[in-house]
Amino acid sequence: MSREVGQSKLRVDAFDKAAGRAKYTDDLCDRSALVTRIVHAPVAHGIVRSVDTAEAERIPGVVKIFTCFDVPEHYFPTAGHPWSTDPRHQDVADRLLLTRHVRFYGDDVAVVVAEDEVAAAQAAALVRLEYETLPFVLDVQEAMAPEAPQLHERCPGNLLAHTSIRSGDYQAASREPGLIRVEGWYDTPTVQHCHIENHVCTAYMEGDRITVTSSTQIPHIVRRVCGQALGIPWGRIRIIKPYIGGGFGNKQDALYEPLCAWLTLQLGGRLVKIDCQREETFVNNRVRHAIRTHIVSWVRPDGSFAARKIECFSNQGAYASHGHGIAAKGMGAFPQIYPCPNVEGDAYTVFTNRPAAGAMRGYGIPQAMWAGESHLDDVARALGRDPVEYRRQVAMPQGYVDAFSKNENYFDTFRQVMDRGMAAIDYQRKRQAYADQTGPVRRGVGMALFWYNTAVWPISLESCSCRMVLNQDGSVQVQTGETEIGQGCDTAFAQMAADAIGIPFEQVHIVSAQDTDVTPFGTGAYASRQTYVGGFALRQTGGLLKERILTCAAELTRQMRENLDLAEGRIVRVSDGRVLMGLDELATEVLYSLEHSQHITAESTYQIKNNAYSFGCTFAEVEVDIPLCQVKLLDIVNVHDCGTLINPALAEAQVHGGMSMGIGYGLSEQLLFDEKTGRPLNNNLLDYKLSTFMDHPHLRALFVENPEPTSPYGTKALGEPPACSPAPAIRNAVLNATGVAVNNAPMTPHVLFSAFKEAGLL
Repeated sequence: MSREVGQSKLRVDAFDKAAGRAKYTDDLCDRSALVTRIVHAPVAHGIVRSVDTAEAERIPGVVKIFTCFDVPEHYFPTAGHPWSTDPRHQDVADRLLLTRHVRFYGDDVAVVVAEDEVAAAQAAALVRLEYETLPFVLDVQEAMAPEAPQLHERCPGNLLAHTSIRSGDYQAASREPGLIRVEGWYDTPTVQHCHIENHVCTAYMEGDRITVTSSTQIPHIVRRVCGQALGIPWGRIRIIKPYIGGGFGNKQDALYEPLCAWLTLQLGGRLVKIDCQREETFVNNRVRHAIRTHIVSWVRPDGSFAARKIECFSNQGAYASHGHGIAAKGMGAFPQIYPCPNVEGDAYTVFTNRPAAGAMRGYGIPQAMWAGESHLDDVARALGRDPVEYRRQVAMPQGYVDAFSKNENYFDTFRQVMDRGMAAIDYQRKRQAYADQTGPVRRGVGMALFWYNTAVWPISLESCSCRMVLNQDGSVQVQTGETEIGQGCDTAFAQMAADAIGIPFEQVHIVSAQDTDVTPFGTGAYASRQTYVGGFALRQTGGLLKERILTCAAELTRQMRENLDLAEGRIVRVSDGRVLMGLDELATEVLYSLEHSQHITAESTYQIKNNAYSFGCTFAEVEVDIPLCQVKLLDIVNVHDCGTLINPALAEAQVHGGMSMGIGYGLSEQLLFDEKTGRPLNNNLLDYKLSTFMDHPHLRALFVENPEPTSPYGTKALGEPPACSPAPAIRNAVLNATGVAVNNAPMTPHVLFSAFKEAGLL
């Protein structure tokens, strides 16, 4: 193992964040900024017929009010996907800055710009709108009915997209004599990301160029989307991303940056700020797709699958955002994690009058694992098999190759992680101890596997650019377009760069903030791509910089280039290991030479045409109070194979965060809507039951380090996978404790009451 990679280095941003010195978007905003308040529609579906702003404009401090009748009709996409030069692969352009056609309760119809927040709030409350109300639909399958209200003319039947997978002959295989049929419907909820920092952005003009500062995961993509929304060349827009207080995929969309850029354009270039309130973040940013999944498995008495079928119905909400990618990825996991020769699959992404669903940590896999792993336990129960031992039989084997992505399972990871998880939670003993319980309070243990791939190739472009600059003191400045969003990637990047160049970690200075005017191109933070994708560019660029340094060293030391190396920040003669000079000495000599002054730098782009599997599992122990319909989580263990750990401490922190998110997904979190009006009922952190420290036992993260052969540092997906399996593991523990299969997440008391009553326990 190298000197820097694999060590739990202190985060490079630790002291600034702990001391409050780190500057976020709001910290960088001048007090002279005009503030805004967006006017949201109080109907779930309708057409704005008129707007009366006269009374609102009389409020002192109001600068201007813009309505849906004022904005340009440049439809633009918002999803944070790489741009495709092929129109068939481009994101759906269905958004306007403000809309006349209201498609969900809270849609953006007008915006007030004022000198202060009080004036903006008062004026927004006085904007009078008249609507033609239309019927609305919230349920995904009801939206597909012929008589359902239509949201977008271009999508009849409210169907954004439908994809299918077919292998073998499902119909013929399902008729094999002696098969056991197991069927289930599994529902996951609409949830929100709940990052600490709400979305905020500012914009001003210098000359004819617009500078936007934003809490975004995707600065280069936001620049392009702003250009599309305003109908101006992309080079006229500059995006700055400072420190960001979490995103989890919510900020992998262009949210209000296009509107903010347009406002400054209308106001003579003045500084304008849009700062979302928490209630707006819940509804007017993005949410996780609620997905209803139907699975049928035809199983032989020996446990082998004869045929399997899956149908996924993804509730997209009102606008396309990331659209069908979520349901398609979830369905794609189905034939891989448990291979079967005869499979049918259909995924439908459907518009409804709910808030737009977009990217969220796991990108369809938490929904897929809830359905698939719940179903696997249902199959094991139908066969009378232990769920762990049954998964040993049917889970993806070593050597499996996906025909589409060409991903290969190089190790017997599933069985390795199950072994570690079983030992950690004492699975066998507890399973025996909890058998045949009859009391009102019962305990159970359960588990679930997860599958995840790394980055987006071959679905979309995967590339990373990096710039390195040698400073006069021998330290190195490093820039990439891949963004730090709180997950610690700047620290991992510094460790990888140090190893690639041959200098100590302390001599690497990561430029954390991205500025599209100077930062090399990168698509941002998403798809668990940072260390995997960034590693290629860092290794390549570090090698180029090292080569240029050693070329200069050969001239200064009069040695053969082939006999020189750079190690620990020193020029070393390979033949005898002698240190010839320090890198600081070389840098000073080269930069200030009166005969041959040089600026030593390197920049390169690496296009990645690989992908990698990341695997793991969660084991959970619960106590279920049947009369109270409550689940108490007693113990939980996550075991993860994410390849070589770049920084074990950061890895453990990532897993803990994902486990917490998964616990909430399984037990408490759900964004609720009034069926009569479409109004969100709990769009705040008081009423929305976010999982907290009080709901958690001690979170345990374990790792199996199987180095990924396609990765320059042996690493692969880490950030998202830990959120994918806790919820179904808890569900399966409840099944073990009570014998009741609860198929609707989250397992709140009212959901458990219905399930327990139907099962005869109440």
